[in-house]
Amino acid sequence: MHIRVNDIVQILCGDDKGKRGKVVSIDRAANKVTVQGINMVFRHMKPSRRNQAGGRLSKEMPVNMSNVSLLDPTTNQPTRVGVRYLEDGSKELYAKKSGTMLRVLSKPRPAYAGKK
Repeated sequence: MHIRVNDIVQILCGDDKGKRGKVVSIDRAANKVTVQGINMVFRHMKPSRRNQAGGRLSKEMPVNMSNVSLLDPTTNQPTRVGVRYLEDGSKELYAKKSGTMLRVLSKPRPAYAGKK
């Protein structure tokens, strides 16, 4: 997946369908992503020295990566992404709907110059 921390994503299914948020953390081994303000649950905590009040604390839980999609910067809608090589040999991530570049993935390499 080409999702990184601080990317803005939209939730595709579940209770928070249609909501958008910033990616806080990624667990690539479990294929999960934590999005700010999405999939909130209550964690019941006993009073302790660290948390003297105790009670119910809101916490974000991870969401499967297949349930989030990157946003296209031109249309501001969720889009699939692809990878392509530019004329100078650098690799870029682009939005499939509009063809807009999202980010550069690798520096220019002469071996890949002119490839499609």
